[in-house]
Amino acid sequence: MSRLAPPAAQPSPAGWAGTRERGAYFMMRLTLLGIRVFGRWVMLPVVHLVALYFFLFGRSGRDASLDYLRRVQAAVPEAGLKPTWRHSYRHFRAFGTAILDKIDTWSGRMKYQDVVFEQRADMTRAAEQPRGVVVFGSHLGNLEVLRALGTLGSRVKLNVLVHTKHADYFNRIMQLAGATDVELVQVTSLDPTTAFALREKVDRGEWVVITGDRVPVHGGRTVDVTLLGDTAPLPIGPYIIAGLLQCPVHLLFCLRRSGRNHVYFEHFADRIEWTKATRNAVLQDCARRYAARLEHYLRLAPLQWFNFYPFWHQRVDGDA
Repeated sequence: MSRLAPPAAQPSPAGWAGTRERGAYFMMRLTLLGIRVFGRWVMLPVVHLVALYFFLFGRSGRDASLDYLRRVQAAVPEAGLKPTWRHSYRHFRAFGTAILDKIDTWSGRMKYQDVVFEQRADMTRAAEQPRGVVVFGSHLGNLEVLRALGTLGSRVKLNVLVHTKHADYFNRIMQLAGATDVELVQVTSLDPTTAFALREKVDRGEWVVITGDRVPVHGGRTVDVTLLGDTAPLPIGPYIIAGLLQCPVHLLFCLRRSGRNHVYFEHFADRIEWTKATRNAVLQDCARRYAARLEHYLRLAPLQWFNFYPFWHQRVDGDA
């Protein structure tokens, strides 16, 4: 059962906003240069070696991966994954492969036939509307494949909201790679200026993309939900932003399956609205529904959830 919780404690510097983002930035720079010089297939084993380095020397990320795999083993036994170093390294290696896909997407090397749009007609209709939409994404799979929306006949400007101080660096990498229709927007707080700027983007027909599976580094209100059989906090910020923008909301997941990227696009709400009396219940319901769909897709590709930091509430001695 979900419930509103007070602002979450800020993760340690070794958490996701520190080690993982610095590691991802380094890997992307290396991969971009290597792909330009040598090509993807030469760079694939190199990226896997870099992933091995972060696996061996990034203890906090490795521990988080093993904790996650323990929950996958209990909740999704058919996946055949175990909380071992071997399977944890596969988890890190999948992240390296996803970075290759990101750069292929930004640079235009990922062809239309490489992407399977499971709900292509729904995406086309959303792209053709005069106003933009809010898209709830996640760190499951490869959200950057959204750039393939350009192949739908209606170029869509994507604004991906992030909470990392490295947004400017990632924007520069994307520009170097050729991504002109994706912009990372650093959001440290939801003040009136930020809300107005996002509203203008939606009014111009642009899409605002928000990941719903990560608590901001500066803290914030959360909702406790059940994910993989245990309790975890999800931020309420995405639902508040969607409520302020008053536009349709969709879910989007992109998973690599059988060598191809599959994009899943689902309607979430025509609008997210509440009154003073219903606010908490609406936010709780949004988080619960999001968690249910995240778990649905997570079960399809459990090694593609790239949250390498402690995610679930940690039990203490004496807990039932």
